Amino acid sequence: MNSTPNANNTKVVFTKYEIFMIAILSILQFSVILDFMILSPLGYIVMPALKITPSQFGTVVGGYAISACISGFLVAGFADKFDRKKLLMFFYVGFVIGTAFCAVAQSYEMLLGARIFTGIFGGVIGSIGFAIITDLFKIEARGRVMGFAQMSFAASQILGIPAGLFIARHWDWHFTFWMIVIFSTVVGIVIALYMKPITEHLKYKSGRNPLQHLAKTFTNSQYAKGYLATAFLATGGFMLMPFGSAFSTNNLKISPDDVILMFTVTGISSVIMGPIIGKFSDKIGKYKTFVIGSVISFMMVGIYTNLGPSELWFVILMNVLLFVGITTRMISSQALTSALPQPQDRGAFMSINSSVMQFSGGIAATIAGKIVSQGPNNELIHYNTLGYVVMGSIVLGIILFYILNEQVQKNLHTTKI
Repeated sequence: MNSTPNANNTKVVFTKYEIFMIAILSILQFSVILDFMILSPLGYIVMPALKITPSQFGTVVGGYAISACISGFLVAGFADKFDRKKLLMFFYVGFVIGTAFCAVAQSYEMLLGARIFTGIFGGVIGSIGFAIITDLFKIEARGRVMGFAQMSFAASQILGIPAGLFIARHWDWHFTFWMIVIFSTVVGIVIALYMKPITEHLKYKSGRNPLQHLAKTFTNSQYAKGYLATAFLATGGFMLMPFGSAFSTNNLKISPDDVILMFTVTGISSVIMGPIIGKFSDKIGKYKTFVIGSVISFMMVGIYTNLGPSELWFVILMNVLLFVGITTRMISSQALTSALPQPQDRGAFMSINSSVMQFSGGIAATIAGKIVSQGPNNELIHYNTLGYVVMGSIVLGIILFYILNEQVQKNLHTTKI
């Protein structure tokens, strides 16, 4: 069931079922990403409502990531032992239950506990989805597929975040999570009814028990290059994103209604650019595309995090350019990293790699909460310091993904991944 590229690798023809799989996995990713991202723009509402500090809010965001990391490691040993559809359904049900717990949280402690529970299940779903994509689509088409999958990130900004903010401002922030619960339940039913079992990877039996499989995959020297590169890739978003809405309203002096507009315009641009970037990465190469995205991100982070009160149009323009860079890095890096593991290790590798990203992101978010503080007028102080840290991680990422790309090219010369 692999997509078929032509001789020049410029055209990819997908079957109807493959189109369905791209669509449903993108929608599934949309629900999970929305659940994670929605807490950031809700920060300026949730913090005063629950009387929590920026440091505590950073811990709430980081708690999801760290619990997802632990869960990913525990699941990794079993990830290649079962039908991927069954594994996906198990964790998606747990994710929906965890989101419902968030919807009823009435205190900092309850919200933290709910986010940890949700992270245990939701943090693994992305890795299972990427393993499915790697199983079903060849490397020549994977950039394009990742480009469509990445549209879920942008769609959460266009549809989910503005809708969530509207509900939170006009009713209550708890209803935002109920919205995600209802939507995710419908998605889960569609997956249960129409997704076919995914068992091709079960043909590659390693003879290892789950603990051995985890240990071998985690300690594989080739795979370690991917884990290290992913760790630095995660730093930026987890440091800047949790305080994005608070920075916009308190430092840039953008009204809450205009913040919704900003997210919408930025999301639309990302939806348009996602498939284009994916096609571009398949054409010129994943690593070259990653470098281009990194350069854009480096410049925009430096500018954006040092802004003061600004005109709305300028803030929107800066956000659009910043997210073009971020989207380019994510699509190209995911496509490149997917080519690293062997078929019998894909589930475990993706799970561990996701854990590394969540752990690094959790640490980054927690550190960010310690660096950033609020001034007397609620403005964020030291946000630009986070920007300099992120810029450093971008430079390291370029170096680490170069090493990873060299390994992938060697692998492609010996086997078709």
